[in-house]
Amino acid sequence: MSLVPSTTAPDVFDESALVAKARAGDAQAFTELVNRYERKIYRLAKHITQNDEDAEDVLQEAFLKAYEHLDSFHGNSKFYTWIVRIAVNEALMKLRKRRGDRTVPLDEPVDTGEEMVAREIAVWEDNPEQRYSREEIQQILDRAIESLKPDFRTVFILRDIEEMSTEETAETLGISVPAVKSRLLRARLALREKLTRQFKRKGEDAFAYL
Repeated sequence: MSLVPSTTAPDVFDESALVAKARAGDAQAFTELVNRYERKIYRLAKHITQNDEDAEDVLQEAFLKAYEHLDSFHGNSKFYTWIVRIAVNEALMKLRKRRGDRTVPLDEPVDTGEEMVAREIAVWEDNPEQRYSREEIQQILDRAIESLKPDFRTVFILRDIEEMSTEETAETLGISVPAVKSRLLRARLALREKLTRQFKRKGEDAFAYL
């Protein structure tokens, strides 16, 4: 039995190297990028569209557009950030078409995001988990998130579900950092209010279950 440690290095995912190969015409390199990120992109699209078929369409369209426009990606941001931005735009387009509504902009006027919005929030009598299973709570949270305005929901998903930074979210959506902060604040307040109405309990912070 050899006591010499193995010198075999673990596989390392090198995004920039794969992107460079893909831009040079290496289809396998692009396939590796797809394999790396397709689940995340599908989950993101599903959160925004709330529809399996639309999410699948967004996934396909986002990677197809990314492949067709690889030459326009200059590496100023991560490839993942770039593909997320494409997917978000595709998902919002799905919402516009579904609702016959062209008023779901990414760049609508917003406040600075530095203000604190005072609002009366009812409290709960006991822990919601004493009355609801984890699955039920997750369903309640999903419905609450689904009910948010698309631009607020998108920022909430990127920041609080995908755990992207404020700066990454701003870059992904093509909006300012203060706009991200403002939309996130409003999304969280709206969710807190919806959850408070849902549980109608006292003694618990609604936001503890987000």
